[in-house]
Amino acid sequence: MPKPMPLIAIPCCRRVLDEHAIHMVGEKYILAPLEAAGCLPVLIPALGDRLDPADLVQRFDGLLLTGSPSNVEPHHYDGPEPPANNLTDPERDATTLPLIRAAIAAKLPVLGICRGHQELNVALGGSLHQEVHEVDGRMDHRSDKTGTPDHKYRLVHPVALVPGGLFQEWAGGAERLEVNSLHGQGIDRPAPGLVTEALAPDGQIEAVRLDGADFVVGVQWHPEWRVLENPFSIKLFEAFGAACARRAALRAGIGRAA
Repeated sequence: MPKPMPLIAIPCCRRVLDEHAIHMVGEKYILAPLEAAGCLPVLIPALGDRLDPADLVQRFDGLLLTGSPSNVEPHHYDGPEPPANNLTDPERDATTLPLIRAAIAAKLPVLGICRGHQELNVALGGSLHQEVHEVDGRMDHRSDKTGTPDHKYRLVHPVALVPGGLFQEWAGGAERLEVNSLHGQGIDRPAPGLVTEALAPDGQIEAVRLDGADFVVGVQWHPEWRVLENPFSIKLFEAFGAACARRAALRAGIGRAA
């Protein structure tokens, strides 16, 4: 009989549509861990302090943090007032930031993508550039909003992989990768313990891992897009899935012992 798939939690974004609050996750974030990591995704509503993060993380084998059009509110990292028309999701912030800290305390594997990469940094004490394209010497990392999805998610710039790093190992020793780019914000000051794994040509941090953790990783690009067509994306999700499987085996052992 096959083993049950590891369970991973995916926190939702909260939107108001036709005067109704909707908790939602894009399907690509659901399919990628299912197809490339062998994990069963479970969606977590953005209910903030109505959820107990410490209780939640005991029920799961991994945590995946998605991208989103919204941005982490700057008061979470003592940032300046946000620019005009800044889209926020305070309910998601109130859910994900405590959940990240609880997951890491419980040694749960974590994969943060785009906003999730930024949330990981903020949850651990780092800060963000609110408009990367306004920082001297930085590129415009935003996507063309008028294009088709394939156009928006096309590979647009390289990232340099840190020599001897985890990402270079997953890339088979390659020095760089080509990635997509759909973000306006990005890491400014890395959180204590976060190790840089990849840099854009302008020096923007594109990937991090938490030093000493089994698997706590953030990427600024979108590896979930057409995940099975990109060899590095497959390797990334396979590594996440393997870490979740280790956690599932540990959790099952604890359950039997109890």
